[in-house]
Amino acid sequence: MNENPVALVVMGAIGLYVAWLWWTDLQAHRAAPDAPPTGLPGATPAPARALWIAAGGAALILAFETLGELALGIAGEQSRITLLFGFYTLVAAIIEEVIFRGYLVIEGRGRRALIAGVIGASLLFALIHPFLWKWDDDGFALNLTLKGWWSFATVFLGSLWFYACRFASWNPSRSLLPCFVAHLTKNLGVFLIKGAQGFVGGAW
Repeated sequence: MNENPVALVVMGAIGLYVAWLWWTDLQAHRAAPDAPPTGLPGATPAPARALWIAAGGAALILAFETLGELALGIAGEQSRITLLFGFYTLVAAIIEEVIFRGYLVIEGRGRRALIAGVIGASLLFALIHPFLWKWDDDGFALNLTLKGWWSFATVFLGSLWFYACRFASWNPSRSLLPCFVAHLTKNLGVFLIKGAQGFVGGAW
């Protein structure tokens, strides 16, 4: 998808539409906070403190990932991206949060079931990102390199943090807003670091 600008534009438009739907549901909740929740999940407000905590945790994970790549000598193995793909990663964060932290949760069955669901969904979240595999003109192939495993592990860790942002006590309404902020912080940080290291080039 990184090489297909049409697909990026289409997926970006879908992401913006999902973001608009979620924001509309949030405004409806604010207008009638006592009404039964409807629409997209987590369309509730969150305190400013929750947003700062979410962003701070994501920044720490990104720092750990970046310093780890430097220490392991794999920083030069990053993929190159375009400006359009960088924009897409920001919009994709909204879609991924609605799907994973919104819908792929186990609620009402106790804390153990919730944690098990979080771990399972986080493994799935990391697996769908093409770090341990690739699919190109030559077909499907595994990519079980040190860089692949490191990126897989840090994406898994990031997913655990995004879930924590949804269900932590400092997010009493279980809003997705802290999840959005954390994910956007992580993806924007990755884009900026890639740019600083020379791995961003071309508009699309």
